[in-house]
Amino acid sequence: MKSTLAKVLYVAGVTTFCTFLGCWALLAHQASQQTAVSAVSDESFAKKAAQGAMTEVKLGQLAQDKGTNEAVKKFGQRMVQDHSKANDELKQAATKENITLPGDVDKKDQDTYDALSNLSGTAFDKAYARDMVKDHQEDIAEFQREAHGGQKDAIKSFAAETLPTLQDHLKEAREMRQAVASLKVTKAKSTSSGHAGPR
Repeated sequence: MKSTLAKVLYVAGVTTFCTFLGCWALLAHQASQQTAVSAVSDESFAKKAAQGAMTEVKLGQLAQDKGTNEAVKKFGQRMVQDHSKANDELKQAATKENITLPGDVDKKDQDTYDALSNLSGTAFDKAYARDMVKDHQEDIAEFQREAHGGQKDAIKSFAAETLPTLQDHLKEAREMRQAVASLKVTKAKSTSSGHAGPR
């Protein structure tokens, strides 16, 4: 009787131990997977943020050249200043975390640049303003995700510190969109020597 009880207790003990060991191994594996996913997420965020900042600088320069509305030119100037500064800060954060950033914009952003560079006058102003509102809404969502859920401290801090500036950009972009919304899009006549502007 005693030996049977001992066997039962022994089997129960071994089973319990193996169950705990299995759970621990599973949890450890899930934790390491989660860390790997987060690390990839931090890296992909940093790369996308770098490309986004480069795009904002290029589009900002374009807005200063092609914009006809003062709000558009002013916003473009701010984009060049703020996003150049942000990209420098991101480069420092990426160096700390051993992340290599891309050196140029991605194809989607280049396509946006090409499309906007083919516009002029009020058509450019409206398209640029619309694009800036959309871009900054998307950027804010991504920066908030990184600021709250990032694993790499330097990248996470960069996202948190840059957020207020992006939110300010969105506010200004909406004001710019409002400023150009009522302008009529005019087409240049074939005899006209310059591009069409607002009346």
